[in-house]
Amino acid sequence: MTEIDIEQENKAIAKQYKELLKISYRILSREDKKLIRSAFDVAVDAHKHQRRKSGEAYIFHPIAVAKIVASEIGLDATSIAAALLHDVVEDTKYTFTDIEQLFGETVARIVQGLTKISKMPYEGDVSLQAENFRKMLLTLNEDIRVIIIKIADRLHNMQTMDAMPGYKQEKIASETLYIYAPMAHRIGLYKIKSELEDLSLKYTEREIYDDILSKIKDSKEEQDAYIKAFSKTIKDSLTAENLTYEVKGRPKSIYSIRRKIVAQNVSFDEVYDKFAVRIIYKSDLANEKFLAWKIYSIVTDNFRPNPVRLRDWISSPKSTGYEALHITVMGPKGKWVEVQIRSERMNEIAEKGFAAHYKYKNEDSDEGGLDQWLNKLQDTLENQDISAVDFVEEFKLSLYAKEIFVFTPKGDLYSLPKGASALDFAFHIHTEVGMHTRGTKVNGKLVPLSHPLQSGDQVEVITSNNAKPTANWLDYASTSRAQSKIKSSLKEERKNIANDGKEILRRKLKSLKINLDDKTINQLIQFYKVKTSLDLFYRVGAGIIDNKQLKDFAASRANVLVSFIKNKITRKANIKKEDLDKEEVTANYDSIVFGKEEEKLDYKLANCCNPIPGDEVFGFLTVTEGIKVHKKNCPNAVSLQSNYAYRIMSAKWIDSSQQEFLVQIRVSGIDHMGLVNEITQEISSNMHVNMKSLSFESDDGLFTGKINIIVKNNTLVKKLIEKLKKINGIDKVNRV
Repeated sequence: MTEIDIEQENKAIAKQYKELLKISYRILSREDKKLIRSAFDVAVDAHKHQRRKSGEAYIFHPIAVAKIVASEIGLDATSIAAALLHDVVEDTKYTFTDIEQLFGETVARIVQGLTKISKMPYEGDVSLQAENFRKMLLTLNEDIRVIIIKIADRLHNMQTMDAMPGYKQEKIASETLYIYAPMAHRIGLYKIKSELEDLSLKYTEREIYDDILSKIKDSKEEQDAYIKAFSKTIKDSLTAENLTYEVKGRPKSIYSIRRKIVAQNVSFDEVYDKFAVRIIYKSDLANEKFLAWKIYSIVTDNFRPNPVRLRDWISSPKSTGYEALHITVMGPKGKWVEVQIRSERMNEIAEKGFAAHYKYKNEDSDEGGLDQWLNKLQDTLENQDISAVDFVEEFKLSLYAKEIFVFTPKGDLYSLPKGASALDFAFHIHTEVGMHTRGTKVNGKLVPLSHPLQSGDQVEVITSNNAKPTANWLDYASTSRAQSKIKSSLKEERKNIANDGKEILRRKLKSLKINLDDKTINQLIQFYKVKTSLDLFYRVGAGIIDNKQLKDFAASRANVLVSFIKNKITRKANIKKEDLDKEEVTANYDSIVFGKEEEKLDYKLANCCNPIPGDEVFGFLTVTEGIKVHKKNCPNAVSLQSNYAYRIMSAKWIDSSQQEFLVQIRVSGIDHMGLVNEITQEISSNMHVNMKSLSFESDDGLFTGKINIIVKNNTLVKKLIEKLKKINGIDKVNRV
């Protein structure tokens, strides 16, 4: 570069810096400006020899990120300084210690969080990528501003990706769509969310993006004329009421139009709501609600509303803090038009999200929805029992989930994701309430724990100290919070069973003249082909490894030849001490079950996607080859599910050693007072046996009964039958 070019570039950098200070959403004090200036000087010095792929000086990137943080998101001077410095430690000679000494602990902590995220490798492995995203979200524990600045960084990278090779563009765009856009949505940054989605579509489906963009441009003149005519009618009515307002026409994002085309299976011309009209009115806090409904009345006086499409987020704001009235009315020429009614304050929160939420937050008021969501997120993040892939998928669902509003019997209002069950509600109130849920009432009626809640429901949770989560609860709960707590509880229960199993094993081996030591444990693990010592103890405790199997082990030990071979194998394949002592019962996926009843059926694995144990799968009933099992993300999945939905069967991989079975037992004998109580007590006192239903009939002193129980294996059934036979009055007990 020539000296003139360098001079021009320096002028451009200085101009960008001045613009940064000018467009800041916050009022910057002298101290703030001093902090930002120092950060700017360090960033310029650190990046002076660096250039971007496009050829421009690297410093333009951190300045652009800082501008997004300052104006579009509206964060404070500390965040602006951190945004300017976000790549300094990663790419240059500066260290965290340098940053902390120059700018203090807060800025250094945010920069450190941003550097941690940048250093994460994004490999092709989904589980590794999911784990990295989980680590990224854990920075919320440090400071939520880390995530917000990262979103700003990602937005600028997406805006300036043209110089990158195609494969990188696609990878970054997919990643953005996967996590950054949902994250922006959840923090309330709707404008940024829309831009990230549009840019992601641009680089993943370029032809579709260009096609929709050109059609929007072609119809822009006609659309503007329509909005103008529509707005004039409203403006005349609002002016007559002496209201201070602004009416804006807003086109829908390219991505949302694309989503509607796919979801509704229509063409571009058939998407009726390609734009929305926004009314932003001036009001003090006391009259906000009154004026919103007054404007609603004015709009509906002029245009017929669609009652199904009314959304009142003023009375019940979204958990992001978003407030507005949304109505859809029949405009001129028979076109539906969405009208959004917001005060200036509501509009700021919608545009700026997190920053404006805290600007307008009343110190004396209760925690806002965003605060509650952040607090609940902490619980999920800190729970290590849930796998990274499950966590990210569940987290994504919580990001985009539509909300319902339900009440407690006392009238307290709670927001939950759409599709949440009564059990989800119990865990939403408090973990301990969820853990001890015995039953639930909705609108005064007893309902199953799986009952899906609707907006306006009044929900009462009945608790009991004896109640505890079972494996079935995972089918009843849909929120990530409830799922993670249930999984954690089940894991703890399995550990308790394993502890009991260890003592049982010690006792049984003693009767076989075998001592339970490390060597014996290693031999047992080899013999039963389990993965950890906890696996072994759990299977003994649950009755999966019974007396007969232990005698087989003792016999194999006693056989000199077999013992010699076993020792040889053991020496070669000796399990590492750390693996042997792992504190977890490992999932040994070895079987597939189908349907709600979890039946075992014959199947073949599909060659097109080659599912492996643990994959999310579904069954497809073929004409000639029986059931074929496909991965849920199989390339053929969409085609099969849309064309042959009636042949699709739900399916999942299971660990057959931890599967539960429904068994019916028939009993008969002589009736007497208290007999049913004795039978139920015997079943309840048997560990790992859950009673599902029972029915008894008495006829002239004789009785017959049917008992449905849920057990893990046949051994437990046999034990229970033997104990029931010993009850006075029972003549016959047999399994149906």
